[in-house]
Amino acid sequence: MFKETYQVIGVMSGTSLDGIDLAHLHFTISEGKWTYKILESETISYDGIWLDNLRTAVDFSDSALKKLNEDYTVLLGNTIKAFIQKHKIENIDAVCSHGHTILHQPQNGFTLQIGNLPEIAEIIGETVVCDFRVQDVQLSGQGAPLVPIGDRILFADYDYCLNLGGFSNVSFEQNGKRIAFDISPVNTVLNFYANQLGLAYDDKGNIARSGKINTDLLAELNALDYYQKPFPKSLGFEFVKTVMLPLIENYSIAIDDKIRTFTEHVAVQTALALPNKQGKMLVTGGGAYNDFLIESMQHHLPQLQLIIPDIKTLEYKEALIFGLLGVLKLRHEINVLSSVTGAKHNHSSGVIFSPSLPTCG
Repeated sequence: MFKETYQVIGVMSGTSLDGIDLAHLHFTISEGKWTYKILESETISYDGIWLDNLRTAVDFSDSALKKLNEDYTVLLGNTIKAFIQKHKIENIDAVCSHGHTILHQPQNGFTLQIGNLPEIAEIIGETVVCDFRVQDVQLSGQGAPLVPIGDRILFADYDYCLNLGGFSNVSFEQNGKRIAFDISPVNTVLNFYANQLGLAYDDKGNIARSGKINTDLLAELNALDYYQKPFPKSLGFEFVKTVMLPLIENYSIAIDDKIRTFTEHVAVQTALALPNKQGKMLVTGGGAYNDFLIESMQHHLPQLQLIIPDIKTLEYKEALIFGLLGVLKLRHEINVLSSVTGAKHNHSSGVIFSPSLPTCG
């Protein structure tokens, strides 16, 4: 008989490189309905060396990637352990960790999230559920997005759930199935150009607000092949590096105009991605702080109510849902939907690592 309450740590590191998100979570299931509480939560920023490594790792050799994976597993394990000790969290059922995506090539049957080596359980001294994407790719799925089953279970009151992170993704119900896919790059591109101005990001979209739309660039962006493909589909940083940035760099225009044009592109593609442009849409992720992006999206979706939730849900929704995915894995229940990823069937994904029992003597 499975438990009705679970205490876990949800851990997420996204492609926008904001840092490692950690959330202490309580889940309860009663009469088939899950509820949650986000307790202590924290984002641990990467130092400059780690930022450089994570940004450039897509070009690393196999041996360099192996070393990076080992080093990142140590960094992640120690970060999680420090979080647990700082907040004096006890009786943890599991640490549920996504790791950090370095390579995502589902078309080649390959995806790599570092920080998911078995040693992480030894470092933390707790059971760890992790590496959620690989199995799905092995089942001919995209390995992404994985959050939608959490949207269905925890946020069913919304017609759409939109996450604005390094990439944007959306999920919704259609004909009794959960549908989800990556829409476009977001902060991976916006932050790239903000960095060129010496800024970490475009605060509240003020740079975009000051720029002008380049209609030729906007038209080229909107005409990219990815947007014509049917779902399921997903994006990785390789797309930004090899397709998106080279296209934008063909235009000798001011950086604020590039940011303005790309912000408009994100808004346009978000509107195009939604089959029914009415109802309520939950908006989370770092991009929800970009006031100008939200205004631009609202302009293209005048009949849709965009709802930004409480700050903990806004900032830690992905850590929350990977916590839920870990709990479902512990219960041997489905945590990945084939209607979302295109895998051969629904499945319970992830691996479980347990720390060695201490020896007596």
